[in-house]
Amino acid sequence: MLEQIVGILFPVFALVVVGFIVGRFIKPNFQAINRINMDAFTPALVFSSLVTIPLDHDQLPLLFAALFAILIPALVMWPICRWFGLNFKAWTPPHMFRNSGNLAIPLFTYTFGEKALAPAVILFVIAACTHLTIGLAVLSSGNPLRQIIKMPIFIAALIALCINISGISLWAPLYDASVLLGQAAVPVMLISLGGQMCNIRLSGLRIGLLCTVQSLLTGAIAFACIYYFIPLPTMELQMMLLFTMLPPAVMNYLFAERFNIEPVQVASMVLFSNFFCIFTLPLLLLFALSL
Repeated sequence: MLEQIVGILFPVFALVVVGFIVGRFIKPNFQAINRINMDAFTPALVFSSLVTIPLDHDQLPLLFAALFAILIPALVMWPICRWFGLNFKAWTPPHMFRNSGNLAIPLFTYTFGEKALAPAVILFVIAACTHLTIGLAVLSSGNPLRQIIKMPIFIAALIALCINISGISLWAPLYDASVLLGQAAVPVMLISLGGQMCNIRLSGLRIGLLCTVQSLLTGAIAFACIYYFIPLPTMELQMMLLFTMLPPAVMNYLFAERFNIEPVQVASMVLFSNFFCIFTLPLLLLFALSL
């Protein structure tokens, strides 16, 4: 089991190391790279995922469970941030929006087989859409709606949903182009994260450890609510246990950097929390498979 988890996480950390080396010796302008990723690569990834995914009423329980997993940690973090004097905009999104793409999808398919691919993609899309709406509303200042509707990611998601729901057949070469462009999003996210790590010190370990403990706490509370209030098939319930306690998504750092909300601390949360999941995920998997 540990070998399987390491096999999933190794490519992630390999790209982070590449980003660290690039940032250390080449010193590119990562702010410009992040802007290109947020305005081109990631919108293409969201579009290509949403435009073909099947949407019907049988998926409503899973949709509600995903919303529980995202929104309940925000409610839990509100008093924690007030009590300990933490920046709500910096500390809460990593508990709401977890690594539901490049970690969760392979983890679910390796654990439960190909039958888990469709619900895994649905969870990723829900997480991405809420990150682009609720997440941006949390981070932005002023009128959040104005910030949201100007984001290329939101525009791409809206167009993809309209095409999907209307049943319009998308031109195959256009779809292939969006898939090809979107494939660059996650590697660029990880390389950029590694480049940002050049600016932090070992003190980030404390932040990462605290974020990991908080993440397990908020995730456990969210899963308890899902377990008692939302009827799910066994496999989807097992998936939700893992989904609620995944480490933060890399996109949390990109948004923090975009809005200048403690990006160095958020980078520490993302990197170290993903590192610590090498130890926490085997235990979570054992618990999930026992349900």
